[in-house]
Amino acid sequence: MTIGKSSDRDNAPSSVEPTDDAEQAADAPSIGRVLSAARIEAGLTVDQVSTSTRVRVPIVHAIEEDDFGRCGGDFYARGHIRSIAQAVGADAEALVARFDEAHGGSPASKRPTTQLIDSGPIKVPARSRPNWAAAMVAAIVAVVGLIGFNLVSGRGGHTGTGTGSASAPLPSGSSTGSVAPVTPTVQPSAPAAIAAVPADKVTVKLVAEGTSWVSAMDGNGKSLFQNNMSGGQDQTFTDPKQIKLVLGNGGAVHAYVNGKDLGVLGKDGQVVHVTYTPGDPQAG
Repeated sequence: MTIGKSSDRDNAPSSVEPTDDAEQAADAPSIGRVLSAARIEAGLTVDQVSTSTRVRVPIVHAIEEDDFGRCGGDFYARGHIRSIAQAVGADAEALVARFDEAHGGSPASKRPTTQLIDSGPIKVPARSRPNWAAAMVAAIVAVVGLIGFNLVSGRGGHTGTGTGSASAPLPSGSSTGSVAPVTPTVQPSAPAAIAAVPADKVTVKLVAEGTSWVSAMDGNGKSLFQNNMSGGQDQTFTDPKQIKLVLGNGGAVHAYVNGKDLGVLGKDGQVVHVTYTPGDPQAG
């Protein structure tokens, strides 16, 4: 009796059918396509998205084409994706999570300063700022005290025996034991020099206390500055309408706007978008 041989087809392992999750992941649209579709569905143009997010038009176009190279690094790409998604009504956290999965990292493990320099983490020294408000209050109190002392001395001259004079000089410290308060001379710091700028313009002075990428645009959308600023460097911008700023590390930049000391503009590592006008400073 002849025993038949089984064919290779019978012995071949059955093919593995793809799972539903794998098929859905393969069919899912890219991050850029999701953002583009959400923007169109929301009835927004790229210019409108750029205005509301402070993300430049070419970068919005690039992100919708899944080109994140123009963002300046993964840290900034995450911030741009989150801002655009919130503006068009997409799920910002889900898209950022997809970006992290594709680029191997989360925002907690990457800081913008690691992309700017290679010399290790930046240590921002603690700086003690002079308390000008307290100095001014002390000066005002001293002036009021001096005026009151003069008034009291003048009254005492009129109520005496007639030999006193209201215009008599003030007694010295050696004879009465009291010294007239002296008004301190308050010397303004170097950044306070911008307090005398014209009222019909906005003037912004930035002083870097650490390292941060800085972008500045005028009221017509023209770029005034795009570069890194390191500790000790400063930039001053003036425009009749407004100054728009984007800071990669808000905790490393100290701002003086229209003569007002606003301190640092954010936390260490925080991406900050602000707009200032000739009036009181307003956050963008």
